[in-house]
Amino acid sequence: MSLAYAILAALSCKESSGYDLAKRFDESVGYFWSATHQQIYRELRQLEDKSWIESHTIEQSDRPNKKMFCLTPLGQQEMMDWIAQPSKSSKHKEEILVKLFAGGLVEPQLLQEELLRTRASHQQQLQTYQAIADQYFPDPEPLPFAIKCQYLTLRQGIRHETAWVEWCDEALSALNLRGFHDALEAPHPKPLSQRRGA
Repeated sequence: MSLAYAILAALSCKESSGYDLAKRFDESVGYFWSATHQQIYRELRQLEDKSWIESHTIEQSDRPNKKMFCLTPLGQQEMMDWIAQPSKSSKHKEEILVKLFAGGLVEPQLLQEELLRTRASHQQQLQTYQAIADQYFPDPEPLPFAIKCQYLTLRQGIRHETAWVEWCDEALSALNLRGFHDALEAPHPKPLSQRRGA
C-alpha cells in the first residue's frame, strides 16, 4: 500500500488543510501507517496532479490564507476500487525477537531489562489507545457504520498492544527472569544446528 491511500482515507472524513491533515493523520491513520509531515505535503501535491484531490483557498484576514484539500469523485472512485482489492499482509520486523532468539549468549538480566523496556513501551501505547476509546467511543454500539469502521481500527490497536504486554509477561515468567540468578547456574541448551545433527 502506498501513502496515497492513507491520505485519501484521512480526507474521506472531511476536507482539511495540509497542516490540519498532517496533525489529524498523526492522531488517527498515523498509528498504523506512519509518515512525516514532509512526506504528506509532497504526496498531496502528487494527488492533486492526478486529480484524486482538489483544493480551494480560504482567505483569512488575521493570518495567512488556508489551502483546503478534499477528495474528488475520481479520488473517491479510486479509493473504492482499492478497498475492493485483496489486502496484502506486511511482514513485521521485531528487534526484540531477534535478541531473544539469541538470548543464550548473554546474562539473563540483560534479557529481563530488555523485556521490561518492551513491556513498558507497549503498555504506554495501550494506555494511549484506551484513552482515545474512552474519549471518542464511550458507547460504540449505536455508532454509524462509517464511524464504527474507524473504531474497529482502534480496537485492533488495543488488542495488538494487549497481546504484546501479555507476551512480555509470559516471556518473563517462562524464563524465570524475575530470579535470573538461578538461571545463571542452569546448563545452556545446545544451538539449534547441533540439536538437529544429534
